Amino acid sequence: MTIPPILGYHKIDSRFELGFTQLGPRTFRRQVEALAKAGYRTLGSGELIASFEPQPPRTTHDAPRTIVIAFDDAYAALAQHAFPVLADHGFRAFVFVITDYAGRENTWDVQYGWRRFFHLSWDQLAHWQERGIEVHSHGASHDRLTWLSDELVAEELGRSREAIAARLGTAPLAVSYPFGAADQRVSRLAVAAGYRLGFGGPNDFAPGDPMLMERRVVYAWDRTGIPLVLRDRGLGAAARGLARFTNRCAVGTAAIQRLLGRRYQAL
Repeated sequence: MTIPPILGYHKIDSRFELGFTQLGPRTFRRQVEALAKAGYRTLGSGELIASFEPQPPRTTHDAPRTIVIAFDDAYAALAQHAFPVLADHGFRAFVFVITDYAGRENTWDVQYGWRRFFHLSWDQLAHWQERGIEVHSHGASHDRLTWLSDELVAEELGRSREAIAARLGTAPLAVSYPFGAADQRVSRLAVAAGYRLGFGGPNDFAPGDPMLMERRVVYAWDRTGIPLVLRDRGLGAAARGLARFTNRCAVGTAAIQRLLGRRYQAL
């Protein structure tokens, strides 16, 4: 079993905001070009599921360089700045949509920079789904699942999966847990809802569990060619440590959401 590194992105946008999840279009293009030049190829959900099954032994020489590229939140600017770049290099990707907000502004989020960003519409998602961008779930309202009851977790995951199936004709196999927050209880409920892959944040999940996969999240400070988080030592290890710290800070956003009752704005 060889699980490829999973790169996690959020906003790819030229508009400035206060926050750590945005990457500029030029930086993103440079990273994709560097990955392509280095011989990486991207996997889809079927291949990723298969990677958890026993594999025949391979030498280092013939082992392919594979990665998974994933985008949380499904922001509209991806259609302009990210997806065409991936298509130019024959790369596939996962995009995780907050189904209550497809085609709407991100009023679910805490606006530290006082700016709103639109999410991809269902028509845009359908267009890019036909071009190698797989559409999967990021929950219905982006609520932190580990803070919800079993019933509410099941409702969040089930309603999101049903919305994607109804709008795009294919039920998603994967879920990206909002804020990267998950545990064994949440992953069990995700399996019960019909998911086969679960993406967390840059957390210390148990390796080998397809429902609790760690991602190497690319944040705003990573302006290198091949992202630092792909490197196993030195600056790469430091970048992953910083990503873990930043992800844990997101608990503040979840707490403000709960305080303001953001969960119910889209219903």
